[in-house]
This record gives sequence, structure tokens and C-alpha cells, in this order.
Amino acid sequence: MNTSLEELYLDAENDIKANNYLEAFRKYEAILLEEPGHAATHNSMGWIYKTQLEDYKKAEGHYKAAIKYEPLYPHAYLNYAVLLTDMERYEELEALLQQALEVPTIEKSWLYQRRGIMHELQLHLDVAIESYEKAALLTLNDDKLKNYRDDVERCKEKITLAKKYGKWLQ
Repeated sequence: MNTSLEELYLDAENDIKANNYLEAFRKYEAILLEEPGHAATHNSMGWIYKTQLEDYKKAEGHYKAAIKYEPLYPHAYLNYAVLLTDMERYEELEALLQQALEVPTIEKSWLYQRRGIMHELQLHLDVAIESYEKAALLTLNDDKLKNYRDDVERCKEKITLAKKYGKWLQ
């Protein structure tokens, strides 16, 4: 990417921080016209489509493009994983998380937390606990470690509730 496109990208990122989504969107479009394979721009466009326009199909297309053009770019995996979680597309999410584990630049504890969330939402609570514990093992951040412990405790509470409401859950 040439210097002027890099500056335009940084300007667009500042527009996002200032909640000026339309201006950021226009800048991202301009970048992709000149450099259609720019992963960070695809990721940012995906984020706008998902969070501001609620167009999950277009968001997904941009996340996939970012991963295709730059497989080591971590942010597209993270955002795409959230989208797949929101859409309850768990088989695809599992495959994406597995793929992302091979990316050296991605935070592995976050991937295991996302896997835990997926299993918790499906009430596979023992598997969710295991995933949260793996996330805890892989983090170096004390705040995240506390959050992962809280995730485990929440699942343990849900196991108790599931025993009480077992018939309702079927």
C-alpha cells in the first residue's frame, strides 16, 4: 500500500473513533478501489457493515476477503468469529477458530474464550469450562484471567440450574 493510501486508512480509522462512519466508509471504499486486497480495510468495512448497517452478508464477505488476502491478519478472524457467534453458525465458527489457532499473531486465549462462549450458548457446559480454563492458561493479562475464572464459575452455576430445569431444556 502506498503512503497516501496508508494515510487515508489511518484517517478512516480516526473517523471510526469519532463516530463518523459515513466518512470512514467512503475512505475505505476509495482504498479498496485502488487496492482491492487490503485486508485491514476489508476488516474495517466488515465491522461497519455488521455493527452500523446490520448487513451480515456483506460483513461476512469482507471478513472472508481479509482472511483470503492476508491470512496472518488477526483482526478479521476475531470479528468474523463474533459474527458467526451472533448468527449461531457454530460449525463454521469451530472451523474458523481452529484455523485461527494456526495464526501466530492472534491471541490464543481469546480464541479459547470464544470457543467457550460457543459451547456455553449451546449448553455444552463442561466443554465450555474446559475452553475457558484453556483461555486462562494462555493469557498473561490478570484482568482477562479473572474474567475467564468468572466464566468458569458462571458455567458451574448453570450446571446446577440445568439439573433443576432439565426437562424444560429438552
